[in-house]
Amino acid sequence: MNITLVECPRDAMQGWPHIIPTAQKTAYLNALLKVGFDTLDFGSFVSARAIPQMADTAEVLAGLDLGDTKTKLLAIVANFRGAEEAAEYEAISYLGFPFSISETFQLRNTNKTIEGSFGTVEEMQDLCAKRQKELVVYLSMGFGNPYGEPWNEEIVYQWAAALGKLGVRTLSLADTVGLATPEHVFSVTDFLIRELPQCTIGVHLHSTAHNRKAKIDAAMQAGCRRFDGALKGIGGCPMAGDALVGNMDTEWMIGHFRQKHLGLTIDEGALAESLRLAGEIFN
Repeated sequence: MNITLVECPRDAMQGWPHIIPTAQKTAYLNALLKVGFDTLDFGSFVSARAIPQMADTAEVLAGLDLGDTKTKLLAIVANFRGAEEAAEYEAISYLGFPFSISETFQLRNTNKTIEGSFGTVEEMQDLCAKRQKELVVYLSMGFGNPYGEPWNEEIVYQWAAALGKLGVRTLSLADTVGLATPEHVFSVTDFLIRELPQCTIGVHLHSTAHNRKAKIDAAMQAGCRRFDGALKGIGGCPMAGDALVGNMDTEWMIGHFRQKHLGLTIDEGALAESLRLAGEIFN
């Protein structure tokens, strides 16, 4: 049984309080490309005014050494214009779009309603089909939200099923502000995996150390094999308007999966170098 690990340095960097120099980002990503991750969520083509940390994504991409890596690149986009820009780059395999179950968060994050964003996904799916890219849709606020809006598993399923009908084949349930309980993680993930067999269902969990094991184990028990994380557990969405709850710590996840004797191919030297660089960047 193999695990698909998605490393998310973009998520770690986007809300960092001071601008990380382009050269430092590039060096870090080049180290991560050697570790053996399935996918690297490396940057985003979004408004530089909204997320200034990501303004240099094209420059960073130009500096990446992709000659000896099996890791595929994923770029986050927030609108069709960003998707068109990202699709121009042959090196990018995946476009990731945050589709929120929360109307409040969707407006904050993409300046569109949920219905409007669904139309954007439809346009992006067509674009990806023409450009030989794959669209990954993140179901943000997938386990609840802090805004007091209606939320239940049926709402999540209805939107997930609608996205599946558009041809989206990878859906990642995002615990955007770290609200999910292990019970939530299991029930929502299990339901989608059973009801949408044509889709790969992943999880992008935000968690503190005290309940990360329970959340990961709940997702695994539900049948999930695609997991997002970030070294040192840095990250969170700066558009959420709440205190950032960090990503799953990838180093911890690697150890946890190994204890369960699950298939992972990791270059230990590259991982150690990546951790060293992360320590310099995120301090």
